[in-house]
Amino acid sequence: MPMMNLLVAFNGSDGSVAALRYAASLAERLGAHVTAMLAHSSHEVIDKRSRWIPKEALALLEAANTDILREIEAKFEAERTALGLTNALQLKEVTGRVDSVLSEAARHYDMLIVGSHADTDDAHVTLHPDRIALLSGRPVTVVPAGYDGGGGLNHAALAWDGGRSAARALSDSLRLFEEAGRVDVLTVGPRSGWPIDDLLTHLDRHGVEATHHEWPKTQPVAATLVNWCKRNRPSLLVLGAFEHSKFREDLLGGVTSDVLSQIDIPVLLSH
Repeated sequence: MPMMNLLVAFNGSDGSVAALRYAASLAERLGAHVTAMLAHSSHEVIDKRSRWIPKEALALLEAANTDILREIEAKFEAERTALGLTNALQLKEVTGRVDSVLSEAARHYDMLIVGSHADTDDAHVTLHPDRIALLSGRPVTVVPAGYDGGGGLNHAALAWDGGRSAARALSDSLRLFEEAGRVDVLTVGPRSGWPIDDLLTHLDRHGVEATHHEWPKTQPVAATLVNWCKRNRPSLLVLGAFEHSKFREDLLGGVTSDVLSQIDIPVLLSH
């Protein structure tokens, strides 16, 4: 499926700046349209309806919220100008629970592009890419803060275990694989017993040259994937998110969260 309609989340963080630049570059290469969205909660720590809250305090709260949003908008405007997209890119502002807003919005686009999560982001604009990938039903590409590789795709890597999430990730990214023309298929430890040759044939029939790399599980899966990516520098890692439950990953740790916390290239998540 051609990717012609991209959504990028912008909250003023370094990650979101990298995501905006990546989205603009990807849209130019694919001939796609890109929409930017600022999702934010009300950021209220007290009930402003209470008659015990002085009007002056309410005014200060409103001013603080407004100032944060205006700073984000100013940063967006600077980036939009630098990218030469003054008339072609607008910023939609939507209020609500950030992850829920972006998850729902993403269902109306081919892909959502976000910056990596940072604990230093302001609480009422922070987002969690892994949760959005779980909730949205759409591919979510996570761009690390400081990434400047653009949206070009010389080759991609696909993490493969033969499971449902990996199959969904393959389907969601196939158009990009076709653009790259080259994919490294990475398997670590046990995978489904179905012959890997069928996957390589499938990619070949889409005009994609695929090479299979396989390792025993002698170290954590995330470490194997990240280390390979750091040595071989693919433009994109494609990963099926949360083959186990999100609760289990949060409680015990998992491949999805560990990869996102360590990697320095964009990661496409599907669930």
